[in-house]
Amino acid sequence: MGLRKRPVAVVAVLAVSGLGLVACGGESSSGGGDTIELTIAQNAIAGGKNAVAAGHIADWVIPRFEAAQKAKGKDVKVKFVPSGVDDEQYKTKLSLDLKSGKGADVIDIDGIWAGEFAEAGYIKPLADVVGPEAESWDGWAQIPDAVQGLATYNGKKYAMPIGTDGRVLYFNKTLFGKAGLPADWQPKSWQEVLDAGAKLKSSGVPVPIQINAGTAMGEATSMQGVLPLLAGAGGEVQRDGKWTGASQPLKDALGLYQKIYGGSGLGDPKLQQEAKGRDKSFQQFAEGKIGILMEGDYFWRGVVNPKDGVAKMADRDQVVGYAKIPAMEPGKGLRGQDFVSMSGGALRTVNPNSEHPKEAFELLAFTLSPEALKEETKDGNVRITPRADVNKEILAGQALLTYISEEVLPLTAYRPPVAVYPQVSAALQEATAAVVSGKTPDEAAAGYQAKLEGIVGGAGNIAS
Repeated sequence: MGLRKRPVAVVAVLAVSGLGLVACGGESSSGGGDTIELTIAQNAIAGGKNAVAAGHIADWVIPRFEAAQKAKGKDVKVKFVPSGVDDEQYKTKLSLDLKSGKGADVIDIDGIWAGEFAEAGYIKPLADVVGPEAESWDGWAQIPDAVQGLATYNGKKYAMPIGTDGRVLYFNKTLFGKAGLPADWQPKSWQEVLDAGAKLKSSGVPVPIQINAGTAMGEATSMQGVLPLLAGAGGEVQRDGKWTGASQPLKDALGLYQKIYGGSGLGDPKLQQEAKGRDKSFQQFAEGKIGILMEGDYFWRGVVNPKDGVAKMADRDQVVGYAKIPAMEPGKGLRGQDFVSMSGGALRTVNPNSEHPKEAFELLAFTLSPEALKEETKDGNVRITPRADVNKEILAGQALLTYISEEVLPLTAYRPPVAVYPQVSAALQEATAAVVSGKTPDEAAAGYQAKLEGIVGGAGNIAS
């Protein structure tokens, strides 16, 4: 009998619902009671979203993990539960599953969801779910403390980081040469960035400095703009449970925006207000019209990549330089640092509802073993993994990614993993937009403070 095509909407609902159809692993009904059944879920699916990741789990991780368990005398069967939907749909369904005691034994979540899920009780500290082996896993020694922070909430590890990134300053060496600036440029303060911008302007560069601002660029303004600058001024968007309001670090960060976009000619204020402003900035950098640009490693891998970038630069490796983001002044950055960065990333954890938490943890740890990560990142799929030992090997020949792994990740910071962060981020973006539009840093900071009070439940939750 032929299969009838379901309406697209029904198919989408079924795709989202698929995650919840699998309860946590139980004893096999056909394995004599001795077979341990586990499930592992990702927002990845063969032939669709994150297909490479889905194939790696289904075709490499599962058979090898099962074989390794068999060698230890355990009969373990693992099933991959795919999903290929919008991240928010995945998050909603996952939340419902965890709330009702369902879901796969091993699950992936965005790092930004961790605190929200922890507060709701959907996930629990690994040591509480698994036991002491969660803390004694030998892989922790290979993950920098700053990267471990992505998986840590209120001082406890709730998951393992499975990938991360970092932000740097990119610059055009050709334009720098014409402006009398060095090819190995590494600014040590914001003033040195501004001074370089002034030299680029004098040599005729149309847009000396591009640091994302405004609301049109969305989270890119936060991650590649105001948050690194806030860290450079010694601040964080949230610290010790209190949100940062109209503080001096925020005013300092907004002050740098004013120096770039407030009539100096160092940046293009109109670009920050265009719907496609970020994409346009990519193209302008590739065309040699922007001298300095703050971005993540995605810019190198996916934007100016000579092979398949969205703004290809055939001479990328010769022309594009990169440097750490300096603090406002040496030692004035977050944690007293000279340089700062921001990172994102995803997490993998054990479902607190798992009937086999110890075996589920072994599966989780196996996915982050050196062998598994090296397999996952081969054949052009190279990326920064959470493990320093793996990065040292797979990033050989990848100068920028090696630089971020070794120089940037040890000093990076992360967004607070709490539910209201997106609203706070939007308010920060509006504050930068206000400065670009002509308001003073003090006025923009005051406006941010007022919005923040409405978002986080009043002035009592804000430290200014």
